[in-house]
Amino acid sequence: MNLATPLRYALDFALPPRCPSCGAIVGGEGSFCVGCWSRLDFLSGPGCAACGLPLEHHPGEEVRCAACLAEPPHHDGVRAAVAYGEVARSLALKLKHGRRIGMARIIGAHLARAAAIEPGALLVPVPLHRWRIWRRGFNQAALIAADVGRRTGLELRTDLLERRKATSMLGGLGRTARARTLRGAFAVPSDKKAALIGRSVVLVDDVYTSGATANGCARVLKRAAAARVVVLCWARVLQDHVDEGPPLGDGSD
Repeated sequence: MNLATPLRYALDFALPPRCPSCGAIVGGEGSFCVGCWSRLDFLSGPGCAACGLPLEHHPGEEVRCAACLAEPPHHDGVRAAVAYGEVARSLALKLKHGRRIGMARIIGAHLARAAAIEPGALLVPVPLHRWRIWRRGFNQAALIAADVGRRTGLELRTDLLERRKATSMLGGLGRTARARTLRGAFAVPSDKKAALIGRSVVLVDDVYTSGATANGCARVLKRAAAARVVVLCWARVLQDHVDEGPPLGDGSD
């Protein structure tokens, strides 16, 4: 008999698994309670090929929403697990601001399948400026990317993209103001550009809001000769929230 088994039973009795959103006791580690699970809006239906916005009518694989037709993004698509809502927001805030780094494993479990359809891709987390990492102690996107890499075997590279300009929090800014704030914020170090030539990149973040951050990152990755950049994130803010900043008081990097 595995000696760890009795210890596991003892721990489960003393510290039973709890829903990562509301804290209710659940049947297994990382599981949501029925109520919170029912409030997660999984984005598995048809969507814009460029930004992942859910679409009611989807006549083909490459259909794009009006916004992406008018201003095509630099990246090659967005794969989000869920729509940004109360439960999705709860996990993002607990990870980013509550220092509950275990949330990264729960999020990573939901993202691994989408990442696995990009075989041979490099996992590149959206970077934070060094001053924000110093204050927070970690980069939540890097924690999520590390868990996705562990589950899929994809190579994690945290050195291929850096944030050279410290920017203010983007919450409450509209699309144009976000893009202006992020102009020149991201760069690929000169000695790392060779690693990107012809490679596919999975750009990992926690929340996709207006797309300004993802677009800024994808632009410099493509300039460094990356062949393809796909955005992978936990939650996507839907169109009616984009120009208001993240709903429910969240701040975004």
